[in-house]
Amino acid sequence: MPVEEGQEVDVTVESVGRRGDGIARINNFVVFIPGTNAGDKVKVRITGVRNSFATGEVVKGDETP
Repeated sequence: MPVEEGQEVDVTVESVGRRGDGIARINNFVVFIPGTNAGDKVKVRITGVRNSFATGEVVKGDETP
């Protein structure tokens, strides 16, 4: 896995998924980030890691309103 739970990483949100979560990629590994929009540059704390994706929460960033 390219990420571990608790790790903090800087990402750019590429798109928004069907459930409204922002989607970023780390080494082609998908990370879902609630409360973000495409184009946001944020620092994310990884909150969960599964086989094919991870979830994260924003620590700080330049989210668009």
